[in-house]
Amino acid sequence: MYDIYGLGNALVDTEYQVDDGYLRAHGIDKGHMTLVDETRLRTLLNGLSERPAKRISGGSAANSIYAAQGFGNRTFYSCKVARDSIGEHFLADLKEAGVQCNENARNSSGTSGECLILVTPDAERSMNTFLGISSALSAAEVDTSALSQSRFLYVEGYLSSNASSLHAAIAAKEQAEADSVKTAISLSDASMVLHFRDGLEQMLGNGVDQLFCNEEEALTWARTDRLDVAIHELKDISRVCNITLGAAGSLSVIDGRQTSVAGYKVQAVDTNGAGDIYAGAYLAMICKGEQPTDATRFANYAAAQLVTHIGARLPKVSGYQQLLAQFKS
Repeated sequence: MYDIYGLGNALVDTEYQVDDGYLRAHGIDKGHMTLVDETRLRTLLNGLSERPAKRISGGSAANSIYAAQGFGNRTFYSCKVARDSIGEHFLADLKEAGVQCNENARNSSGTSGECLILVTPDAERSMNTFLGISSALSAAEVDTSALSQSRFLYVEGYLSSNASSLHAAIAAKEQAEADSVKTAISLSDASMVLHFRDGLEQMLGNGVDQLFCNEEEALTWARTDRLDVAIHELKDISRVCNITLGAAGSLSVIDGRQTSVAGYKVQAVDTNGAGDIYAGAYLAMICKGEQPTDATRFANYAAAQLVTHIGARLPKVSGYQQLLAQFKS
């Protein structure tokens, strides 16, 4: 019934353009995701209220699923939001794109999650995330019927940050394995590897079919400054591993055999969501029967095109089909 079943946080992003001085003045860790409480989020947002902002639904796995749906796949997403304007906005965006969601996604109380994204002139993004009710994501939000009828389960590594969502990720992975559904996980951010490694290890369990990470996450995971050493360790975790290298493209490691796939030269303005669309594009093409190298090439292209826009998603749902058509032409 579904090509990809996603599990992750439900967040609405608010994005501002700032300089490095702003990050230093407010003690923000550049290029990484930092979990914050609602008071910290509101303080930062209030201080930026005079600047132009862009607001769009986000969440790492949600961005990937949204992209895969846009590329013509059948997708499902499990999440948790509150019955507030932010939660309704998030679910409406997925519904408009054609993504199916768990019926119990809305919670009667609490506050939906938000993420403040600060983009510097070098296109680097720094995220300040208030998970809100999304931190209470649990196994109850996993639609086992939809999962059992999917080809892939895709889970974001951000779920390793708290016990409830970690349990949901582990339960979903175990269910997928029992139903012969392939498993795919992203490490999500170097901060997750540094601060929530134990949770990631539990999530990965005895290994997965597909792993996504960037170079920094790979090096941090292996505790090394040598990518070859990191690859040697990651190949024991996943049969297929894709490591993104920014403008240089990415590496595809299958059964220990490494293939380098070149990137596309563009003028980046915002790297937010590049890894998300990469994973969504890759899985979308694999589900369409493409070979891994061709899927990797398209994933590189999709990420390159995204970073020329502001925001973690393309401006319109139809933009994904247009991007795919451009790639094939």
